Amino acid sequence: MATFLYKLGRLAFRRRRYVALLWVVALAGAIFASSAAPSPPEDSFSMPGTESQKAFDRLEKNFPDASAEGASARVVIRAPEGKKITEGQPKSEVDQLVAAIGKGPQVSSVDDPYKAKTVSKDGSTVYTSVTYKVPATELTDKARDALTKATDTTRDAGLTVETGGDAVMAEQEMGGSAELIGIAISAVVLIITFGSMVAAGMPLLTAIIGVGIGISGIAALGSVLDLSATTSTLAMMIGLAVGIDYALFIVSRYRAEIAEGREPEEAAGRATGTAGSAVVFAGLTVVVALSGLAIVNIPILTKMGLAAAATVVIAVLIALTMIPALLGFAGRKVLRRKDRKKSASELLDPNAKPKLGTRWARFVLRHPLSVLLVAVLGLGAVAVPAASLELGLPDEGTSAPDTTQRKAYDMLSESFGAGFNGPLMVTVSKDSDVAGAAKTVGDSIAKIDGVAAVTPAQANKAGDTAILNVVPETGPSDHKTEELVKSLRSTVDGIGADTGSEILITGQTAMTIDFSQTLDDALLPYLGLVVGLAFLLLMLVFRSVLVPLKAALGFLLSVAAALGAVVAVFQWGWLADIVGVDQPGPIMSMMPIFMIGVVFGLAMDYEVFLVTRMREAYVHGARPGESVVTGFTHGGRVVAAAAIIMMSVFSGFIMENDDMIKMMGFGLAIAVLFDAFVVRMAIVPAVLALLGKSAWWLPRWLDKALPNVDVEGEKLHRNLGDTGTPDAETDRELAPVGR
Repeated sequence: MATFLYKLGRLAFRRRRYVALLWVVALAGAIFASSAAPSPPEDSFSMPGTESQKAFDRLEKNFPDASAEGASARVVIRAPEGKKITEGQPKSEVDQLVAAIGKGPQVSSVDDPYKAKTVSKDGSTVYTSVTYKVPATELTDKARDALTKATDTTRDAGLTVETGGDAVMAEQEMGGSAELIGIAISAVVLIITFGSMVAAGMPLLTAIIGVGIGISGIAALGSVLDLSATTSTLAMMIGLAVGIDYALFIVSRYRAEIAEGREPEEAAGRATGTAGSAVVFAGLTVVVALSGLAIVNIPILTKMGLAAAATVVIAVLIALTMIPALLGFAGRKVLRRKDRKKSASELLDPNAKPKLGTRWARFVLRHPLSVLLVAVLGLGAVAVPAASLELGLPDEGTSAPDTTQRKAYDMLSESFGAGFNGPLMVTVSKDSDVAGAAKTVGDSIAKIDGVAAVTPAQANKAGDTAILNVVPETGPSDHKTEELVKSLRSTVDGIGADTGSEILITGQTAMTIDFSQTLDDALLPYLGLVVGLAFLLLMLVFRSVLVPLKAALGFLLSVAAALGAVVAVFQWGWLADIVGVDQPGPIMSMMPIFMIGVVFGLAMDYEVFLVTRMREAYVHGARPGESVVTGFTHGGRVVAAAAIIMMSVFSGFIMENDDMIKMMGFGLAIAVLFDAFVVRMAIVPAVLALLGKSAWWLPRWLDKALPNVDVEGEKLHRNLGDTGTPDAETDRELAPVGR
């Protein structure tokens, strides 16, 4: 591979104008295609194979009047202190409010709270449920404004009115500040790292082009592949980060080759052949991790993962072709201004002060066990909160206390009970006499512990489907509610057999429970798939068994620590004000699996970039300790810069309003911090120092079975006639650590 990429790098260098023009045309074409394409579809959330989804699908077909997927709102009204909501002026105002809401655009139905008997026992509060004909994502501003205007009028009359439900929440859009912040910090880091505006600009330019092509491509194919606008969020986050990093490593290697006296074209070829090989395999691990999200079998996660994986592929292709082309334009301008006229001997001054990475590697080699213990125990301590991880989806009980949604939630809990904020929907299907069967079902469910109330059943016009609502005694995020859903599902199987009907439990609360269960069931298979495939890839790269094993274990440690930090901030509320967490609560169900996928890919990036240089030095005759020092001398500063860039890109998303994006941004940023600076910079050299030559051991039979992809460029250097390259990798006698 290194030889092929070497030739590709030289070709791109010589044909730089054509290569650069090709990528600019590709960007322009993608932008044009996205502008000409139909608007992307709205988000559609589904979970094939779950009971909740099966019930929703049946309601949509047999009970269209129920608007199962339509937006909904709950309007909670409380009379002034000392008055009853069922009498006089308060009742008149409620009647007027219900009538006004019913006249609003896209409204399907509004319950009369007095007929529906949704009046609190003390007579102070009522609530009405509003159902819309379309999902929340398709509600117009006029529909939202009509609801707001109606409630404001009633509020002006002296009543307390608060609203909740997905119809109330305006769509949260990406503000655009996250990307700008990440790019700005990345630019500063690159300038400090390279000391050259030209060298710093290349990774930024290529990353922006790559992300532009990826995001525009997603928009252009949105209507064809059913990719919603939010599908691009993860693609933008990952594409920007890896795009900068991949270019950073190739540019850095080019500078090193120039410093050794190579001509620019030769330096570009060698940089692409060696660092480019690492980029290919690092990109493959990220693609494997993101594509593996398909195993969860939740369409929106699969689409987000595949879209992000496609953007990573584009980033790899740009790094391998456009970076060498840009280097052809830049030549020696990628060096610091004061270094451009220096000779190779002057640039490689043996008397120069050792780099920080070199000094750190030597320190770890002298104290490997101490460094290993401190790093492992430190990450272990940070990971402790992860044991208290509580998963769920955000509900209005976790909204900021000053929002109308949270106030409505609290009013319902106070006046009716916590379960009224998360009612369950029960569907009963039968060819005939469904009303009688539904009544039997309702009477039986009402006797189950944990059920506060059961509403009368409503049958559809065809008489084959009925629905009834079950109000739990506990709130939607309460563990007892989850147990109730499981109890109901086991109980109604027998009731269904007795009545000859099919009974399904659904509703937003049941959907949340099924969603969490789906992710829990998929977690171990996903982890096994991702780690297993990446382990094989790393064995190909490093020709070792222990190095990939160490990489996988280090990743698990960094993910555990990152989850611990997320729990401490978002669930326990530590540093909540600094991060901008309005209300601590359960961690979003999809967070762990998303973090595992993304962080695994990024962790393997650092592993490949850092350890490949060590492996390269080792196969060229360096002793184990020397190879570790060489890896840090040439790669430590660059890996640190890459990690800071990753952290800055992810940290920018903490400022977004979307809770999921905020949590993902924080989790990924802290995971990169732990993985790059603790696992890869401390644990990796410490373990390699303790293992010595054993680290690079591979059974002879396995060595013959695995194809040699030559990531470290051994064949390339041999073909180029470099000195110091061993003719073949021979079995070497195990030497003491540090020799």
